[in-house]
Amino acid sequence: MLQPHKRSNVIPTQVQDRSASYQAELEKSEPHSLKDISSPVHRELKEFNKRFSATLLSDVPIVNLVAKYIVRTKGKQLRPLLVLLSAQACGEINDATYRAALLVEILHTATLVHDDVIDDADLRRGFASIKSLWKNKVGVLMGDYLLAKGLLLTVESGEFHFLEITSHAVRRMSEGELYQIQKARQLNIDEAGYFRIVSDKTASLISTCCEMGAVSAFGGIESTERAALKAFGESVGIAFQIRDDLFDYENAMTKIGKPIAIDLKEKKLTLPLIYSLSHSDERTSRRIRQLVRSGRAAKEAYAEVIDFVIQHGGIDYARMKAEEYAEMALRSLDVIPVSDAKRSLQAFVRYVMDREN
Repeated sequence: MLQPHKRSNVIPTQVQDRSASYQAELEKSEPHSLKDISSPVHRELKEFNKRFSATLLSDVPIVNLVAKYIVRTKGKQLRPLLVLLSAQACGEINDATYRAALLVEILHTATLVHDDVIDDADLRRGFASIKSLWKNKVGVLMGDYLLAKGLLLTVESGEFHFLEITSHAVRRMSEGELYQIQKARQLNIDEAGYFRIVSDKTASLISTCCEMGAVSAFGGIESTERAALKAFGESVGIAFQIRDDLFDYENAMTKIGKPIAIDLKEKKLTLPLIYSLSHSDERTSRRIRQLVRSGRAAKEAYAEVIDFVIQHGGIDYARMKAEEYAEMALRSLDVIPVSDAKRSLQAFVRYVMDREN
């Protein structure tokens, strides 16, 4: 049985005592729905969606069919939103900004299409995945098509600084995924390895979005704002992933009806479990690792792992680390002039910390 969540004594006092400045800045970003956050660039997002649909089209019927399905089942579009807000925070949104937003969204979509093939996933965002509808060959080739479209955007416009930034992101994402696969097989990931994976797999692309928004506003010139927004994206991206990793445990604790223990079923060691394993005795740690390694689907096995994490303070520790990175993200924005766009970026941090899915 899952036990009621109790704050563990092994957690540092910072968990219960956020800095006053952090609390104040979170309060200033009171509206934190995505609708509120996107309000400064509402019209620009509509224009982006028109360009996104047009960019994916092809005269090959099956490519056109799959592209239209991608547009119809698009997600929250956090990445183009961050590009647009970052550009506006630095000055103004221009054609280069739209190309930057298109590039990152096409790149992100391509990785999701390929991920569904790799993971043999039948669903994506609650819809049938491309892999499940058109099978693996079309999934792989459609991902390749999207990558080519993204590359052509930068080549045709001569914006090779965008190509350089995104190439670094793709390299990091690929290395992070391969490193995670290696560590999942060995089941020996430590906290440093976890943050390497999170930084490369998730934060790199979010950081790229914010950096490219600034680059588009300044015409590719190096600037203090560019460095600040790149750092902002890296920090908020890490906070985003830690918050994501907590859902496994929070969903189980609150029993809200969502699928639980997804990461455990995939034998992924995330921060709550990594911390707990490093703060338990060897015998208990060995048993928990064995439960995860066996991939047993029994609810009792997952309940035992989740109870272990709760009792050893893993959830509180992960929340504390997410808060630390959220605060770092807010601090990065200090050099950005006050504007509605900046306030939305601050509110995005609040959104990341409060979101439930």
